[in-house]
Amino acid sequence: MTETVLLVGGGGREHAVARSLADSDADLYACAGNRNPGIVALADGFETLDTTNPQAVTTYAREIDATLAVVGPEAPLAAGVADALDDAGVYAFGPQQSEARIETDKAFQRRFMREHDIPGCPDFETFEDMDAACEYIDEYDGDLAVKPAGLTGGKGVRVIGDQCTAEEAKAYLRDSDYDRVVLEERLVGEEFTVQAFVANGQLRVTPAVQDHKRAYEGDEGPNTGGMGSYTDASLELPFMTEDDYNDAVDVLRATVDALDGYKGVLYGQFMLTETGPRVVEFNARFGDPEAMNTLPVLNTDFLDVLTAARDDLSLPQLSFRPKATVCKYAVPDGYPTEPESGAKVTIDEDNAGEAILYYASVDQREDGIYTTTSRSYAVVGVADTIGEAEEIAEGALERAGTEGLRVRHDIGTADLVQQRIDHMSEIRGGAD
Repeated sequence: MTETVLLVGGGGREHAVARSLADSDADLYACAGNRNPGIVALADGFETLDTTNPQAVTTYAREIDATLAVVGPEAPLAAGVADALDDAGVYAFGPQQSEARIETDKAFQRRFMREHDIPGCPDFETFEDMDAACEYIDEYDGDLAVKPAGLTGGKGVRVIGDQCTAEEAKAYLRDSDYDRVVLEERLVGEEFTVQAFVANGQLRVTPAVQDHKRAYEGDEGPNTGGMGSYTDASLELPFMTEDDYNDAVDVLRATVDALDGYKGVLYGQFMLTETGPRVVEFNARFGDPEAMNTLPVLNTDFLDVLTAARDDLSLPQLSFRPKATVCKYAVPDGYPTEPESGAKVTIDEDNAGEAILYYASVDQREDGIYTTTSRSYAVVGVADTIGEAEEIAEGALERAGTEGLRVRHDIGTADLVQQRIDHMSEIRGGAD
């Protein structure tokens, strides 16, 4: 039979999922709070609704007779949308609310790792009293990462010794309205992520990706949702070994074994340290932009993953083209601290050249496409090497248009990649 798939979410990550399903034997429908023109063009139907409202999503799923659903963003997972879809008889590829806590509650995440002896867990403590948290900062021998326990869109973390001083971190806590925070040892190294498809107690892993959170070139400025990312033509990145990658996969496998009934994507963000990969955090869904690096080179039909997951079958082994990818985001002026929204943007999609263009947080109206307060669109170059992929992405940005938008042009460049290699080499030397 032909599957009817409901895609929940309207960002760049969901546009990547839509593209991966567009050539499958499936009828694709989507719903989101914004009209993503890329998704609208690929879908057989699109509904604008509040994706954190389980009843609204399930009502639309019933209207279209959905047989499968893919929940993209974390907010609907936190709101129990996957639970509601499952209860309505629509298999949702996404964890239920209780399992999504591995992302949505960082205090739970760390306690879960400690309880189940998951490798790579940093030293940490959790606090509900901000004064007690400040005292812990004073007493701790070393630098700490300060993390709100709940969802912050990747923008709530402060790292002492990198982004702020201890005094600034304490002021941040006292001025915040957080009810719970996690304080954990600062991990030093190179960050990377590995995403896994998970269902029926199995996992299938994708190539490692390095995201760039800082807003400005040279890794300066505040954290963002991610300004861009790259992969190599192999499973690991240039600063990693095969053992590093396998160690990260072992962490994901141990986590899946400890999570009873988890389904969907489990995303591990790691810091490669002198002693190997340590866990920065887990996410309960595709990364954005990491989905835009990995899905375009996936040979395996993503629909086959979804149907095997639903039908309690063995997940297909994943095959990837041996290609490197570079993703660069165009974001509104002022992003992420004071982003300007409502600007009309002209994106020449037909002139993107060899690159793939993904619409993200834009809104399609009758008279054109407008920015929101988040990232606007991304381009992805795919080639034999990172350098060639970067040139494709950069050329596409020039042709697609960036007026009123800002880009980190250094992502994927030879200089920045070499800095990562050199940094990791120095760190490994410190372990000798």
